[in-house]
Amino acid sequence: MAAGSTKIRIGLIGAGNIGNVHLQEFGKLGEECEFVAITDAYLPLAEQRAKQYGIPVVSPSPEELIRREDVDAVIVGVPNQAHAPLTILALENGKHVLVEKPMGLDSAAAKEIVRAQKRTGKTVMVAHQMRWESLSLKVKEQVERGELGNIYTAKTGWYRRKGIPGWGTWFTQHNQSGGGPLIDIGVHMLDLAFFLMGEPKPVSVYGSTYAEFGPRKKGIGTWGKPDWNGTYDVEDLATAIIKMDNGTSLTLEVSWAVHMDTDSAPFLHLMGSDGGIALRGSEGKFLTERFDQTIDLPLATPEDSEGARVRLSRHFLDCVRTGRQPWTSAETGLRSNLIIDAIYESSRTGGEVKLDWSL
Repeated sequence: MAAGSTKIRIGLIGAGNIGNVHLQEFGKLGEECEFVAITDAYLPLAEQRAKQYGIPVVSPSPEELIRREDVDAVIVGVPNQAHAPLTILALENGKHVLVEKPMGLDSAAAKEIVRAQKRTGKTVMVAHQMRWESLSLKVKEQVERGELGNIYTAKTGWYRRKGIPGWGTWFTQHNQSGGGPLIDIGVHMLDLAFFLMGEPKPVSVYGSTYAEFGPRKKGIGTWGKPDWNGTYDVEDLATAIIKMDNGTSLTLEVSWAVHMDTDSAPFLHLMGSDGGIALRGSEGKFLTERFDQTIDLPLATPEDSEGARVRLSRHFLDCVRTGRQPWTSAETGLRSNLIIDAIYESSRTGGEVKLDWSL
């Protein structure tokens, strides 16, 4: 932070859709932070955002932005393959980092980030906004109060019926994205499930992936502009069971495209000895048994909620300012990457895969 200023100075790498979301949400915390620089692979877009949001500097490259002395923290909102290189470069140049999910293209890249974070002592936070939804926080409070008893298993997922994004672009090319719906939306559900289950440690995975729609150019969604001359070499559906060191388990099911009756909303079920939780979209239920009868209590998002992204942004700024460990730390990002890699490997080999936590 500049001398005499309490504002955290942010540089934004990536001026696309998700970058614009960060500009809007951090902009609501103007007393705590300010954007001082922006860059994008397509500089005219960065220039457009700079003019729109009053950002004084358009950097010619991510490397130049990262090396600026007037930048305290960097937001990395670019395609997945660049997450690790830019995050590590930022850490080594003394910057704190908020990186979009998935943290790494794979677990090897995620381990490099964890090692860099430990070397530098700077903040690394993964932008998993679903933890910050009002409903998620309400459920977390009930879990910590013991209302569910022992959570012994959970099921989560996100079935999109017709939602393949940016066919032929980096979204559907494994060497740039790291995978399909598993690493795109499945990573969100993994993070949320572990958060609400109390952060158990996963030790093994059994999974399968399928590509029945994408290779035939079916199941195309509205996100991103297709490149019909591009390629599709990722899955469009994945399913897995994850076992923890404490005996609990988690089932994961995600798709970009599937023929089934679905409202395309994310879901999560927590099953505890004294109660359960069923979440779907922005609504939920607490389920239990009293006087030999089943009881369902509705849970809903408050109408006056300030929004998950604002809470996420404030938490990042607080961690930068105080040195606190973020809820979605580099270690949680590594956990997701380890599980995702193991699901892909299990699908290839047909067997159970043990997670390798060694750095």
